[in-house]
Amino acid sequence: MGKVFVLDHPLIQHKLTHIRDKNTGTKEFRELVDEVAMLMAFEITRDLPLMDVETETPVTTAITKELVGKKIGLVPILRAGLGMVEGMRKLIPAAKVGHVGLYRDPQTLKPVEYYVKLPSDISERELIVMDPMLATGGSANDAIQALKKRGAKNIKLMCLVAAPEGVEVIKEEHPDVDIYLGAIDERLDEHGYIVPGLGDAGDRLFGTK
Repeated sequence: MGKVFVLDHPLIQHKLTHIRDKNTGTKEFRELVDEVAMLMAFEITRDLPLMDVETETPVTTAITKELVGKKIGLVPILRAGLGMVEGMRKLIPAAKVGHVGLYRDPQTLKPVEYYVKLPSDISERELIVMDPMLATGGSANDAIQALKKRGAKNIKLMCLVAAPEGVEVIKEEHPDVDIYLGAIDERLDEHGYIVPGLGDAGDRLFGTK
């Protein structure tokens, strides 16, 4: 069964409060999402393998640690997931980026897939699917399914805030996927929005309504 990690680091929680604040403008909101994604990257990459290498320092030669070279793929769910990419790439600049485009049908609340562009070697990569919000779980579920049917074998999901309902959907449908969150909120409202949540992440990132 996939594990759920709530990252309660004080810097993440502090910045998440300002992300939630309705008075936070587009520029600051975008910067905060970028910063929180970078902080979350520390935890989501905690298990990357290391190897010993010989390094010549100004003083002596030492055995030090270096990443083995495990391939990482970042997969934002369009469009709000785009706001999390650069924060991750600051720490993992060699990661390749794929994209999964989904929109939610306002009547059924079901996601509709309209764009998928991925690295050719996704079966060899550890993929990190990113979306600021895990609400009904529909979009994340479909995005993960889209990756699996194209050969992905190692997937993690990273979101800023989640509703318990969405977490349960991913745990049920994808028990092999670990979930990394900034917070688990109270519930979904009748429109499928997270309460207390942070509003519409896409609109707040890009200044649209």
